Amino acid sequence: MRFRRIVGDSRYPVAVAVVGITLAGTTLILYATVLTARLMAHPFREGIGTATTKGLILGAVELADLFLLGITLYVIALGLYELFIDPQLPVLPWLVIRDLDDLKARVLGIVIVVLGVLFVGQALTWDGQRDLLPFGASIAVVIAALTYFLAQKSRGGDDKPQ
Repeated sequence: MRFRRIVGDSRYPVAVAVVGITLAGTTLILYATVLTARLMAHPFREGIGTATTKGLILGAVELADLFLLGITLYVIALGLYELFIDPQLPVLPWLVIRDLDDLKARVLGIVIVVLGVLFVGQALTWDGQRDLLPFGASIAVVIAALTYFLAQKSRGGDDKPQ
């Protein structure tokens, strides 16, 4: 009986991971918020003509990337908390995590969006000299593989022995 309790309580060290991931995600979100304020103030501080539309768009895309990464870490922290500490955590319906596959699916969905935003950022800064095709193709292959993986999981096509 004592061994069972020790094993049952061993899930609580996951709380350390949850706190660390939450702090990292919160830091990214706060950092992106400060950068947002700086980006939005730049044209008014330096003069409207000094900020190019392309520069503002690029800044906004980079901010979206930071916010998405922070949110991804938040989703991971919530998922780990739900799985290991409190399965009755009141969360939005789309954040209910029943197992590690649910958590992986949520995170991979966000990763796909982050990869897309990353490519858009590169395309916006393209100087016409670099070859974007290998970079874009690499991202496309990763997105395709992740999408295939998610589709297999949603159809119940995981590789469990029958």
